Amino acid sequence: MSERRPDPMPLRTRDTVTILVGTALWAIALAVVLLVVRPADPRPVWVCVAGIGLGLFGILYIRRRDARLRESVPVAEAGESEPRRP
Repeated sequence: MSERRPDPMPLRTRDTVTILVGTALWAIALAVVLLVVRPADPRPVWVCVAGIGLGLFGILYIRRRDARLRESVPVAEAGESEPRRP
């Protein structure tokens, strides 16, 4: 039986930017629903509001997660370009 290979390094992604774009799209959808469509049923409005609210929650969550990760990663040793992850 062969040895297990080490786990690969996590991909670096720009989660905050992704969530901000999604939240902005929900805000645009809300403006379109309110100004153009003007539905008699309030459900489309609440769907957009929920999307904006979840996007704001996601931004807070990702920022807290990134701050915790920065605290837990040891300082890079001299000569290393990237810090090691635990």
